[in-house]
Amino acid sequence: MWPESVRRWTRRRFSPDGRLGLRLTLACAAVFLVAVPFVVLLALVNARWAPLRHLDDVATVDTNTFVLRHRALAGPLRATAYVFHPWVFRVIVLALAAWLLFRGARRLAALAVVNVLVAGVLSAGLKTAVGRPRPTLLSPIAHAGGASFPSGHALMTVVGTATIVLIVLPVLRGVWRAVAWTAAAVLSVVSGMCRVLLGVHYVSDVVAGWILGVAIVLATTAVFEAWRRGEGRHPADPLREGAGPEARASIAGDDHA
Repeated sequence: MWPESVRRWTRRRFSPDGRLGLRLTLACAAVFLVAVPFVVLLALVNARWAPLRHLDDVATVDTNTFVLRHRALAGPLRATAYVFHPWVFRVIVLALAAWLLFRGARRLAALAVVNVLVAGVLSAGLKTAVGRPRPTLLSPIAHAGGASFPSGHALMTVVGTATIVLIVLPVLRGVWRAVAWTAAAVLSVVSGMCRVLLGVHYVSDVVAGWILGVAIVLATTAVFEAWRRGEGRHPADPLREGAGPEARASIAGDDHA
């Protein structure tokens, strides 16, 4: 038999009123598990760990050679620097936040703004703190300013697309939810890969951007779930229902609440 203390804890956690604590515990664990690889990667980059440097250098030279051999790719790749630019996602998400605020979905508007701000501050702060130079190539096909680690394009694509999906998910049904998450994942992967193919980021820069982006979204979503539950809302599954399922009518335009 389990001790009474364990049975009481289980009843609290799995009761309708106690699920929030369990969800937040799992969310914190998820953030931790995602953040650990980023911290390890950051430490290896700072230490200039030889195997990682070799991997980055080889990947950078090989991808640059591939693009130089297929010159037709150069133009479209350069275009992705603008299509996936962090400011593109910032403007889209902030415009969406303004619309949500107008529609009365203040929690979702706040989530959108916070995600953009946190991603921007962390990206700029880490670039300054790490100060990693960008790749140097004999025949570069593109140039970019600033430091290299982490990739701001990769980071903001993850945060921007995930934020949009979390907001619109309540109005999607069935397979369209999977389509939305798949589209966000594909755009994030393509954005990061293009940065490496352009020769303006190392592979580790891009991977760091992806990991940090996921960690930001997980952390802010957990915080906002606690906020909505503090207002008496029922627990939600963000992956299926989005960050604010109760705002479905406002998002869909069914009312002006």
